[in-house]
Amino acid sequence: MTTSEILALLSAASVLRKEKHLIELLIYCKAKKIKRIKIYESLLQTYLFAGFPSALVSLKKFNDIIPLKNPSQRDSTRLSSFEKGKIICRKIYGNKFDKLISNIYEFSPELSEWLIKEGYGKVISRTGLSIQERELSIISILSCLKYKSQLYSHINGAYRNKVNKQRIKKVIQNLEQLGNKSYTKFGLRVYDDFFKKQNVSN
Repeated sequence: MTTSEILALLSAASVLRKEKHLIELLIYCKAKKIKRIKIYESLLQTYLFAGFPSALVSLKKFNDIIPLKNPSQRDSTRLSSFEKGKIICRKIYGNKFDKLISNIYEFSPELSEWLIKEGYGKVISRTGLSIQERELSIISILSCLKYKSQLYSHINGAYRNKVNKQRIKKVIQNLEQLGNKSYTKFGLRVYDDFFKKQNVSN
């Protein structure tokens, strides 16, 4: 597996609370000498999808296996998180961005703001992982959590940001390693739907 594939599978194991797989993958990351910051950012990002309790457990386990020597906060984006969020959101959603925010605003003005400020401005805009690596991990997470419309959007986001369809497909196929073929089956169904509409063959 490539580094981005390993990080995507690690992210899925984290949100699913599959501790055995999580530990095995963390040990594998250490053996493969994957940069600590990449592992950290992958797990930190999971709080957007599985909440603080899940991220706290995973990051604690990560620190047990690959300890942080000198803790310090990175990438504070408080002053420009909303603007950064809009930039990243537009990269992912393209011309669908305004409609997305408008639709969410209709049922929750707060969430429409937090999506930009918290999700994209504070977290996904952080350094340490490329937007392509983040999107692949998010695709892995949304496939196993089975959120169809959000998965479709992030497959679109990955593809818009130059992640080829084979890389996206491989990340989804790798989910079988977590012991439940339904994750891959669901993800590939959405994947096929997306690329069929793009007139791109598999």
